[in-house]
Amino acid sequence: MPGLLEGKRGLVMGVANDRSIAWGIAKALAAQGAELAFTYQGEAFGKRVQPLAESVGSDLLLDVDVTNDDSLDAAFAALGERWGRLDILVHAIAFSNKDELTGRFVDTSRANFKQSLDISCYSLIEVARRSLPLMTEGGTILTLTYGGSNRVTPFYNVMGVAKAALESAVRYLANDLGPQGIRVNAISPGPMKTLAGAAIGGARKTYRHTEANAPLRANATLEAIGGTAVWLASDWGACTTGEVVTVDGGYHVLGMPQPENI
Repeated sequence: MPGLLEGKRGLVMGVANDRSIAWGIAKALAAQGAELAFTYQGEAFGKRVQPLAESVGSDLLLDVDVTNDDSLDAAFAALGERWGRLDILVHAIAFSNKDELTGRFVDTSRANFKQSLDISCYSLIEVARRSLPLMTEGGTILTLTYGGSNRVTPFYNVMGVAKAALESAVRYLANDLGPQGIRVNAISPGPMKTLAGAAIGGARKTYRHTEANAPLRANATLEAIGGTAVWLASDWGACTTGEVVTVDGGYHVLGMPQPENI
C-alpha cells in the first residue's frame, strides 16, 4: 500500500545527528513515501547530515545560514530549480549562547537575546515566506517548541521567550497562509537527549524528573514525534493548523509531581 506521504516533497532543516528530533521526523516522513531534501550549516554538519540523507534516498543537501538572506535565497532558488514544488517544510532550528542557559534569566545579554530570537523564531518567518512560491498545491509547515515557552523551566531562560514568540508566530502564519491551503503547526516534545537539549543547564535532572512524573512515566521518543509529524503533514491533518501539539508523555497536564516523588 502507498504511504501517507507518497508523492510529497519535503525540506527538513535542522538535522544535527542521528539523535536529532529533526532526524526522527525525517525518517518517519521518508518511511511514508516523502521525498526529502536537507539543509545544514557549515562543512562539519554537512559531513554528519550527508550519510543520514543518503540512508533515506536523498541527494539534495543545501548549505544554509538562516541569518543570511543571500544564503536563504540561494537555497530556495536551488530547491525550486530541482523540484519546482514543495509540500512539507520542517523547521527545527534554534540557538542560544550556552553560557546563558544556566544561571538567572535576568542576566540575559542584549546580544544573545537578539540572536536567540532571530535564529529560533524569526528564521521560521523567513523560510515560510520563501516556501510560499513553491507550495503551489498547499502544504504543511512544522516547527519545534517546548513547554518552557509558557511555564518556567530551570535554566531554559531566553529560549523560553524565544519559543513563546515562535508559538505566536505559528498562529499568525497559520492565519496568513490558510487561504493558500498551507497549514502551520508546532510540535512540543518533552525533554529529549539531543545535542540541543544537552546545552541547557540541568538537562539530565530535567529528563529524569519528567520521565518519573509524566502520566505515561516516559519521555517522548523520536518515533512518537515522527509519527505526529506524519499525521500533521498528511491528508489526515487537513483541518489542523495554528496548533501546538504536545508529545511529552502527558507531563504538561500535571500540577504537582506524582505522590511517590514528593
